[in-house]
Amino acid sequence: MLFQSVIAAQAALVARWMLVGFVHGVMNTDNMTISGETIDYGPCAFLDAFDPAAVYSSIDETGRYAYGNQPLVAEWNLTRLAEALLPLLHVEQEQAVALAQEALAGFRRQYSAAWAAGMQAKLGLPDGLDDDVVSPLVDELLSLLQAAGADHTSFFRSLGAAARGHTAPARSLFNDPAAFDAWAARWSALGPDADAMDRVNPAYIPRNHLVEEALDAATAGDLGPLRRLLEAVTSPYNERPGLERYAAAAPKDFGPYRTFCGT
Repeated sequence: MLFQSVIAAQAALVARWMLVGFVHGVMNTDNMTISGETIDYGPCAFLDAFDPAAVYSSIDETGRYAYGNQPLVAEWNLTRLAEALLPLLHVEQEQAVALAQEALAGFRRQYSAAWAAGMQAKLGLPDGLDDDVVSPLVDELLSLLQAAGADHTSFFRSLGAAARGHTAPARSLFNDPAAFDAWAARWSALGPDADAMDRVNPAYIPRNHLVEEALDAATAGDLGPLRRLLEAVTSPYNERPGLERYAAAAPKDFGPYRTFCGT
């Protein structure tokens, strides 16, 4: 049915957001589409330090739309859509509610499957691994990233180098390198594919400090920084010489960062 297709589209979309560290910032019901496209993301941002509680939008005072809450908010929004569709699902309300609940139950399964497949790709792991091998590895890694405040994009991109034997860039992001070493030994033993990782882990994203730089310059009449940023992020997986600053984490003195509707 239509509603099941909408659920599938949203599950896939939000999983993609989470995998690249995108925070929409204002996930009201009117800011989700049945087509599964991202719209009306004025106060959006990308994660700097990995943190499920990361909030950037100035109007999100309670953290409702925090990075880690996005799947739950999407499910809540879909439930509101289901309520509006009840008269179209069945003439009997009880039966309509049952059909809606059955469809909604698929969201978490589909989101979890998309997220798990995406994380397996980000880690370069081969197909066919048991979930009881991959899932603990992912959970431990996310805990390590959060504890270290490691830059989300930089880490996953540098992990491709680690798969090639160059562990120093990834290792340097942790204040407890020994914990990363122990995790990396188990990960490396699974035979990660570095080239495949580079195809899904971007080198360039619209980093918050670069977006602010481009906005400030454009306000002053200089569109050069905006054009250069767009050039970098238009081919995010293709690392190119001369664009090192677009792959670098935010300066230590940048933040706390706040975004605003209309940005």
